[in-house]
Order: sequence, then C-alpha cells, then structure tokens
Amino acid sequence: MNKTADYVIVGGGVIGCSIAYNLAKKGAKNIVLIEKGYLASGATGRCGAGVRMQFGTETNCLLAKHSIEMFEHLEEELEYPDSIEFKQGGYLLLAYTEKMVEQFHKNLGVQHRLGIPSRWVTPEEAKEIVPHLNTQGLLGATFCGKDGHCNPFKTTDAYAKAAKRLGVEIMTYTEVSRLLERDGKIIGVETGGGIIETPVVVLCAGAHSRELAATVGVDLPITPERHQILVTEPVEMMQGPMVMSFYHGLYCQQVPHGSFIMGLGDPNEPKEYNQQGSWQFLHEMAAKATFILPPLANLRVVRQWAGLYDLTPDRQQILGSVPGLQGFHLAAGFSGHGFMIAPMTGKLMAEHILGEPTGFPISMFDFTRFERGELYVEPSVV
Repeated sequence: MNKTADYVIVGGGVIGCSIAYNLAKKGAKNIVLIEKGYLASGATGRCGAGVRMQFGTETNCLLAKHSIEMFEHLEEELEYPDSIEFKQGGYLLLAYTEKMVEQFHKNLGVQHRLGIPSRWVTPEEAKEIVPHLNTQGLLGATFCGKDGHCNPFKTTDAYAKAAKRLGVEIMTYTEVSRLLERDGKIIGVETGGGIIETPVVVLCAGAHSRELAATVGVDLPITPERHQILVTEPVEMMQGPMVMSFYHGLYCQQVPHGSFIMGLGDPNEPKEYNQQGSWQFLHEMAAKATFILPPLANLRVVRQWAGLYDLTPDRQQILGSVPGLQGFHLAAGFSGHGFMIAPMTGKLMAEHILGEPTGFPISMFDFTRFERGELYVEPSVV
C-alpha cells in the first residue's frame, strides 16, 4: 500500500477527528486520518467524559468556553443523527485549604473577565447544590452550571462521520511505525501496510506522540501517566454536577443513564505505559468517594479501567508547528483535558495548518517554550 495524501493525521481520538473535520470543512482535500485501533480506542475512550470552563489560565478558559459553546450545537453542526449525550449539570470544585481558596478566587477573576458564569459558594450553598455532599473540612467551592458531561465515543463518531462526508479517508487498525523526513521536510509516514507520502503530518497520538516524534529527531517532553476510573451500577438520578476535589485528587459524576463515573489522580504513579487496573485504586477510590459523597457506599462497582495522560512539564498541550521541520504539526500533551477542549482545538489547528490567522493566539502552547523555559502552568488539573 503505497499512496499519497496532502495531509496525514496520526491519531483517531477526538482531537484527530476534530482536526480532520475542520480541515475538510475549510476546503482541504486528500486528507487521511490513521488510527492504530478503533476510533477513540486511546485516551479519548478512556477519559472521564467531563467538560468544564473552570480553569486557571486564560487560554484554557477560552478553549473550554468556546468548546462548550460548540458542544451545545455540535449535533446540528455535524449533522449527527444520534445524541452525543451532552448534559450541562455543572461542576462543583471543592476547596479544603486556604491556599486552594486563594487559588480559586484567582481563577474566578480570570473566568469572570472572560464571561464564564462561575461563582464562589459556601459549604452550605455547596450542600444545596449536592445535598448528599459531606461538608466536613470544606472551606468553600466554585460552581459553574455551564460545565457538564458528554459521551466521548459519540462525539468522536460524530466528528468522524462528518469528516468522511467531506471526503476524509479514515484508516483504522493501521499503525504508524515512523514518520519520514528529508532535508528538513516531512515526506510521509510508514505504516504496517506501506508508506503514505505526504508533505504534512499532524501528530495527535496522545502519550505515544513522543516515540513517533523521535523517529524524525524531535524530542517531545511528554510522559505517559496511568489514570484509573471506575463506573457503578445505574441508579435513579441524584447528582447533577460533577464533584471535583483537587485536594483528594478525584472527580465523580453521575452520567445520564444513572451510573456514577469517578477517577483518581496519583502523583506517585510511575511514568510508564501501564493501562492495567489495580485493587489499590479501587480501595482508595472507594474510601475517598464515600467520604465526600457518603451515599455512594451503597453502590456496586460494575467495572474499572485505566488510560494514559500525555503529561507535559506544565500540564499544558503542545499546539503548532515544529521549527526546522517543514510540514510537521503537533496537537499533543493535553495532560488529561484534551476531550473537553477538542472542538475549539480542532478549529484552531485547522486554521494554523492552513496558514490562516487563528481565532485567538496559540503561541503560548508552542513546542519551543520548553527550551526557552517559558512554561505556562495550569493549576487546575487532577
């Protein structure tokens, strides 16, 4: 299988499919998207499915705000006959230390300047929002009713089907083994089935982006980190918002069909490609979740799974081109919040790849910031 393409996108998660659709929507032709498994088989299909505007940096707030506004009309935009199960039940972010209170108020200042309808709530008000919340030790919280949940498989499927209608070729179960370059220019990709010649490669392969970039001599500062999640049996609706505690490193939400999905971050997790579940996670998750939300102790766990964050040193994505290697573009290193900013990221990346002015600047996410030491730390991630 030797063929040619004008654009090759490596990675069939929501980011890759969003970029493919937006490129095709703008008139780009001969686009090939390659995924080594099924669409959304990587980090997208293993994520917690939450979407929120409540970040601590202006650009992430903007990415999320625009993305959520796009989620609100995405089924119509993509002419998707099914539902992406978008639900805006809000996010309740809990503060347990004075330092968190201070940071949350700084975050609110950023959010309010951008028109995000978040607000500070007292422990008593937090309990009104989530009646079964245990307020022991709680100093306050922030809440934004525009935040919510969306089905990552349906969202990816919606982008992929819309991209196909616009002429994008999607190759699943096809693994890219290396990128190809000559004289400082991208010339193609090598797959298990042969070479695809192309002058443009967009790399959005999550935690695996680093090893592929290395095949053309680019050292991406991305490390994999396992994050585990569990899902319970479905019960009657009892919780509207996602409840998130950076102090406990967890998030927990009830999805539209009634199950609770919850995840836990572990700062001591080894940086390796491990997607196996552990009983230690189940034990710690149960202890922390039932402390914050006591009635969850009565629920039975259906299953648990793990996925990989693609972490960067500042917990921020890498967007844009690689200097010195013409035709090479990056959309990786999302550090756990790629799904929720995928709609706007796809639009901005398409603009950038085609040489158009971007909707707002993405230069702070460029690859060379790590060499310059100009990190742009996002304080609000689990």
